[in-house]
Amino acid sequence: MKPADWIDGGMTPPRRLPADTDAALAYLADTLGHVVYTRWTLATIRSRYPSLAEAKVAHPAVMRQLLDHAVVIAYWDRGLVRTSAIDDAPTPEVVLQRVLRTHRRRFKLSSEAGLPAATGEPIQEASRETTALATVPHLLIAWLARAGRFANVASATNTLGVGNDAQAAALFLRDRACRSPHTLRAYRTELRRLVTWCEAQQLGPLSDLTRHNLLAYRQALRKPAHDAVDDRSGPVAETTQARALAVIASLFRYWTETGYLIANPAAGLVHGGRSRASFAPQRMLPTALLAACDAWVTEATNDIDALVIARRRAIWTLYRYAGVRLVELVWSDGAQLPRLEVDCSDDSECWTLHVLGKGSKTRAIPLPALCMPILKTYRQLRGLPPQPSPYEHAALIHGLKGGSLHSSGLYDEVKAIFAASAERLEKTDHAGAMRLRSASPHWLRHGYARQLVVEHQVPLPAAQALLGHASVQTTAGYAKTDLSQLRAFVDQTFSDR
Repeated sequence: MKPADWIDGGMTPPRRLPADTDAALAYLADTLGHVVYTRWTLATIRSRYPSLAEAKVAHPAVMRQLLDHAVVIAYWDRGLVRTSAIDDAPTPEVVLQRVLRTHRRRFKLSSEAGLPAATGEPIQEASRETTALATVPHLLIAWLARAGRFANVASATNTLGVGNDAQAAALFLRDRACRSPHTLRAYRTELRRLVTWCEAQQLGPLSDLTRHNLLAYRQALRKPAHDAVDDRSGPVAETTQARALAVIASLFRYWTETGYLIANPAAGLVHGGRSRASFAPQRMLPTALLAACDAWVTEATNDIDALVIARRRAIWTLYRYAGVRLVELVWSDGAQLPRLEVDCSDDSECWTLHVLGKGSKTRAIPLPALCMPILKTYRQLRGLPPQPSPYEHAALIHGLKGGSLHSSGLYDEVKAIFAASAERLEKTDHAGAMRLRSASPHWLRHGYARQLVVEHQVPLPAAQALLGHASVQTTAGYAKTDLSQLRAFVDQTFSDR
């Protein structure tokens, strides 16, 4: 395959790669913001740097190789910059193909991108609705492939541009749930639950349901008949009821806001304020157990590769001191997030983590100074400069087999830290070890929030912005996890009596 057969879908409009291999490699290095394939000689070093000492600081691995070889190649491989003598390095063509495959969500062959290789003219592209239908369970598509009396199919205000509930539901799942596989699975379950109830009540399609129908569904969730909402006997749990109603309310709100429905029959179906007001997280680790995990992460070396250790420390540091959700450290090609940003002023470095949160909302989280050396070490072992550039497009956390580390890998890394720390504490603190083994990465987010709200009394709006909560009531819920402030107020009030 020639470089010109590939299309860069990240540009507007999409752009074909240069036909020459060297030019294509230069283009990739410029657009991705990291080394792709660079040929180094002593002459090249002297032309780019005032002295060999400065070159050694900037490219230590290259300078070590140049002591024994006339030509050294620095190339991108599986999220890392590697250096080898030219005889040992892969060819430019091989590196080019590997990088394009690694970034296959952005770079596609002409046939895959809908562009003929010869002319470069766009051909008819499959509709986004057809593509999105893949996210809907196949058994539901036939039942959903209708439009009810409240569907706004022919109107220009139907911004979804679809003609039935199946397509509209697919776009809802894509826009509101596809960021997390767990959320997508939960939304599918609740969609199937509502359809099952509608079939039992001989109602449907969904765009035909009235407010009276949805109130009846809510009542059925609370006291389900044996053949209505669920195949299992007995009442549906309160948490399941809340989730089911929240998903359905979100579906109809999305359809109304996008113009697919002329009105929202689910308005007021969920009283979110009451559930948020009762929120009081309990799953978090005490300071002593967090300190034990910190100590293990700092001391752990064993015989593990230095890069693997550095990556684990970086992952732990970001979850521990940024309070992010698990999925918020998963790389998104479309948004180019998460990423690090450095602001250097007054001889100080200020690092900020930018993430993509719930509802595709971006959030900026300032990082404490103790994170910087850990992140710098990890970046340098990957072959990246210590400080990220504004034009860098490398995944924040790389995968050992290429690309980026996904949510399951991130989860496993944090759980490995909990397990190793628990093993160390087993003999001295059995209860603490058991608690560590039951912990998950989200417990670190709860601990971060509690440290802000309870221990340091950060103003609730500021804590809300750092945590990315939709409601300040959720942030305030962390204050309920500690009675020390209330006890102090009581003691001060009645101390003179």
